[in-house]
Amino acid sequence: MARTPSPPRAWQRMLSGRRLDLLDPSPLDVEIEDIAHGLARVARWNGQTRGAHSFSVAQHSLLVEAIASHLNPGWSDGWRLMALLHDAPEYVIGDMISPFKVVMGDAYKSVELRLLTAIHLRFSLPATTPAILKKKTKEADTIAAFFEATRLAGFSREEALTYFGRPKALPADVLAWLDPLETEAAQAHFLARCAALSGLPAPAELTASGGPG
Repeated sequence: MARTPSPPRAWQRMLSGRRLDLLDPSPLDVEIEDIAHGLARVARWNGQTRGAHSFSVAQHSLLVEAIASHLNPGWSDGWRLMALLHDAPEYVIGDMISPFKVVMGDAYKSVELRLLTAIHLRFSLPATTPAILKKKTKEADTIAAFFEATRLAGFSREEALTYFGRPKALPADVLAWLDPLETEAAQAHFLARCAALSGLPAPAELTASGGPG
């Protein structure tokens, strides 16, 4: 009698030892160390950026949170943390460029949303991002994309204006996050910022308030 085939594996083993189910992710299987490790090793723009190091999703997340915090100085730490974690599902599913997301459609979005919900619950955040926060984070994300495109990814200013609109002026300390960091540095800075916003222990090698450098 033929053996019934096992269902396809839909979970990933994380370095923490957690087994994260992509179809039904549990907040209990979400660890910030896994998120930071993964995001620091996922390249933005499919790696098509200038510099000795890839511009990682971890560093992009730090840039977006810095922009959002600059534009919205009254935000609570919880809202800033949600902005920092806006791309956190990519530690599992990678950073798909926008044109490919259009091709994938709802299948990609549903997996991404389930993961983001589990991540939010793990850190005692609202399961669903408030609409105004989502809008403001998207604004910061688009501004970040403009500067990444023109400074790192080879876009002309005119081309970037077409796709991302005209960005708001930003201070030098925010724009400093555009200088690509080594993997370990991006990972440590991401962990440090999470610690500052959530109360988690900070990495010993960085202060929680430290910026790029």
